[in-house]
Amino acid sequence: MDSQGLAYLGAGLGAGLAIIGGSVGIGILANAALGGMARQPQAAATIQTAMLIAAAFIEGIAFLALVICFLLGTK
Repeated sequence: MDSQGLAYLGAGLGAGLAIIGGSVGIGILANAALGGMARQPQAAATIQTAMLIAAAFIEGIAFLALVICFLLGTK
């Protein structure tokens, strides 16, 4: 296996781990937010706003990791 093949393998594994990490982060975030909304329904709007902002940051980091993996794979 040459170095280009290993770069593709590393990029694929890195992309998969980035997606798994982002999905786990979103799942934990949604679980905590829904639990908070169930306990305090009057604070649901505030919790939902904070959840959406945090979810956007998690997705942004996962997307950045994907871009880095693809850039490393094409070197």
